[in-house]
Amino acid sequence: MQGLQLFAEALWALLSVQSLITASWSVLLGIIIGSLPGLTATMGVALLTTLTYRMGAEQAILALICMYVGSIYGGSRSAILLNIPGTPASAATTLDGYPLARAGKAGYAMGIATTSSAIGTLVGILFLAATAPLLADVALDFHSFEFFWLALFGVIISGQLTTTGSALKGYIAGILGLMVAMVGMEGIHAHLRFTFGFSELASGIGLIPAMVGAFGFAEVLNVMYERRAQLVANTVDRVVPRFADIWAHKVTALRSGVIGTFVGVLPGVGEDIGAWASYAAARRFSKTPEAYGKGSIEGLTAAETGNSAVVPGALIPALTLAVPGSAPAAVLIAALFIHGVRPGPMIMIEQPMFVYSIVGMMLFATVGITVFGLLLTRPLLTVLAIPRERLMPVVFVLCVIGPFAISQRLFDVWVMLFFGVAGFLLRRMNYPMAPLVLGIILGDLMDKNLRRGLSVSDGDLTPFFTRPISLVFVLVIALTVLIGIKGVRTRLAALGRRLWPMAHSQTR
Repeated sequence: MQGLQLFAEALWALLSVQSLITASWSVLLGIIIGSLPGLTATMGVALLTTLTYRMGAEQAILALICMYVGSIYGGSRSAILLNIPGTPASAATTLDGYPLARAGKAGYAMGIATTSSAIGTLVGILFLAATAPLLADVALDFHSFEFFWLALFGVIISGQLTTTGSALKGYIAGILGLMVAMVGMEGIHAHLRFTFGFSELASGIGLIPAMVGAFGFAEVLNVMYERRAQLVANTVDRVVPRFADIWAHKVTALRSGVIGTFVGVLPGVGEDIGAWASYAAARRFSKTPEAYGKGSIEGLTAAETGNSAVVPGALIPALTLAVPGSAPAAVLIAALFIHGVRPGPMIMIEQPMFVYSIVGMMLFATVGITVFGLLLTRPLLTVLAIPRERLMPVVFVLCVIGPFAISQRLFDVWVMLFFGVAGFLLRRMNYPMAPLVLGIILGDLMDKNLRRGLSVSDGDLTPFFTRPISLVFVLVIALTVLIGIKGVRTRLAALGRRLWPMAHSQTR
């Protein structure tokens, strides 16, 4: 009952004309960014963070949440019409969305994608509202020892954010982020570290310039480097789905929403895995699996419900542990810190209403993608025809203006350019950017709590390993690193195949 009361109060506080306007323009902007191949949800949240820096915390976070939801949904537009996912989360959508478009059902496919995304987000919202408050009691047991391992866990698990190559590249990117976080004046005794005589580095590397460079300018360079996509289908038929089609696949939608939410809760997995896992499960239980990949409405429903459910699911560890469930969630954590919100185990104690405010913001975003998705399908198609040669200069200007407007320092622009070029080169070598930014965010937390813990224990490392929650983190970190090693994964898979026939023969 207390939770319902807090949610009602948070939702009532959000119900204003200003909130409706903020939610509307940010959802619409998110859909546009998600629709354009190359402009990812991560980049959209990173750029918008700079534009909302001087807004009030509540309105700024509302805009970022709506941007996140809108851009993940918006990727379905180009996935259906171009056969190219606007965001990696929409990769599974191309399998059935594009065949439907080629069959003259582009509008109906986009309508199904819209309703499925709304259903998936709602399922995830229910889990977010029910799960996040449960960590309030656990939060009281967190001290410096636990916060150190929590920060290290966030950096280690971020190695799983990489979708190609080995997890080692993710770990390397995270460690680079930790090294960047060590630059400047340390937080306990105010000693200067790694400034190399440059006075501009005394205050450290700014989070926003580094984030905008790694996700914004690097994306501009990457998009210009890749080949341009061609619009091959732009006709739209019926958009609003029939209720019979939605009801016929209610089980698929519910199952995909649950799968997507749990995938989102797993740190570092992401929306694309949620879509593929939901798609695979739907095909496994489908009565017509042969239709998948040829224009199956059920397959499209599963993919879009799954990737949208990951968004609120990814916010569960982001809010309660400050550990991202996806790459955009990692940037959102940075934005929360910038706007004065400290995500982590203490959030339900320090700001109990904030989690319910996030639930209300997610509801605003869900309504936004449903309304814009169904009513503005035809006008939004013109966005896909924008030449990238005209779009990328605008994005670059925003990358420059954002960091400079915050501090009025030209040095921050150079930082942005440096991280942009470095991010582009690292990306060409399949290094993920989210662990780099997360390392910058969590580096200060890990450094301070390590030294505080050592001060409390008089230099004894034992409490870092013997306290119950610390021991759990140590075991999880060790298991995560071991699973990230290819040889260990291969042996575990072989062991599983060896044990499975034995178990199967015993049950018979």
